[in-house]
Amino acid sequence: MSRLFPVLLSLLLTTISLVHAAESAVILQYHHFSDTTPRSTSISPERFEQQLNYLEQNDFTVWPLQRVVDAVLQGDVVPDKTIAITVDDAYDSIYSEAWPRLKRRGWSMTVFVNSDAVDSGLRPYLSWEQMREMQRSGVAFANHTASHDHLIRRRAGEPESQWRLRVIADIDKAQQRLQEELGRAPKLFVYPYGEYDYALRQLVGELGYVGFGQQSGPIGPLSDRRALPRFPMAGPYTEMAGFIEKLNTLPLPVNGQGEVDPLLPNQLELPILSLKLNAGAFNPDAISCFITGQGKGDVSYQAGLLTVMAKSALPVGRSRYNCTVRHNKMNRYFWYSQNWIRRNSDGSWYRE
Repeated sequence: MSRLFPVLLSLLLTTISLVHAAESAVILQYHHFSDTTPRSTSISPERFEQQLNYLEQNDFTVWPLQRVVDAVLQGDVVPDKTIAITVDDAYDSIYSEAWPRLKRRGWSMTVFVNSDAVDSGLRPYLSWEQMREMQRSGVAFANHTASHDHLIRRRAGEPESQWRLRVIADIDKAQQRLQEELGRAPKLFVYPYGEYDYALRQLVGELGYVGFGQQSGPIGPLSDRRALPRFPMAGPYTEMAGFIEKLNTLPLPVNGQGEVDPLLPNQLELPILSLKLNAGAFNPDAISCFITGQGKGDVSYQAGLLTVMAKSALPVGRSRYNCTVRHNKMNRYFWYSQNWIRRNSDGSWYRE
C-alpha cells in the first residue's frame, strides 16, 4: 500500500492539473485610461481598477502577450483563465494610470506604438523615455505602424506593387524606431483601426509578424496568426457583466480561418459567411450570430458548415458578425467574430 500511494497521488495531481488546463486564452484591448478622452476608445481608471481587482480575486493568470501567443498557437497547454493585456496607440494615460496598477500586481502589458506620433513629441503620447522606464519593469512595446494610416486604402492610380512597398516601408519604419529607442522590437503587429483585407493580411504574414485586429473573441490553436482577435475594452464594453462573460469565453473551433476577405466588393451589402466547424462541447444548432446594429442574423447549420447572413444591408464602414454558443456543461460561451469593411457604393472610402 505504501508503494501504491505515491502512484495514486501522482495520478490525482495529474487529473487535477488537466482539469485546470486549456488550449485557449483571452486578449484584452485598451486605448485610453481616462474620463476625459473619447468614450469610444476609453475606460475610466476606476473601472480599469475594478477589472484588475476581479482578475486578481478570481485566480486569472496574466501572461505577457508573446508568451500567450507562442503557447496557444503551438497547441501547448496553458492555465485555464489565462489572459494578456494589450494597449493601442501609446497614449500617455498608459504611463499615469495603467502602468502603476499593473506594476503593483506584477503584471505585464504590450503597448502597440505608432512611432511617428511618439517622435512628434506632442501630447497625449508617451515619450521614448517613459517607454524605456516601463520596459525595465516588464512592459513590452510592439509595432502599430509609423503613420497609423488606413493601410488597406490604395491611393489614386497606385498599383499593387507600389502599395506593398509603401506599407512595408511604414511597418519597417516603426520596427526600426522601436529597435533604436528600446533595443528590442518583437514581431507583433496591430492593424490600425483593426482594418485589414486579404492582401494586407497576407503581407503581414510574409513579413513574419503575428497580427492582431479589433474583432472580438478568444484565441486558440485554429486561430489565424495573421489576424488574431482581441476583446475591445472601451465605452459600453467596459461594463463588468460583459467583461466577466468575455473573460470566460472559448474559441469556436472554426477551420480555415483566414480564408474570408473582410473587404466587401463595392455592391455587396449582405455578405454570406460560411464557417467549417470542428466538433466541440456545444450544440451547433444552438449557435446565434449577432450583426452590428441589427441583432440576430439568419443562421443555418448542416454537415459541419455554419452559414450566416444579416437580415438587412450592412452600413458603410466597419461591421461584425459575432457568433456564440453555450458550452454543454459549463456556464461559458464559445465565440467567433468576423469583421467586414464596406466602402461607399461608388467604391470611395467613407470618412471617419
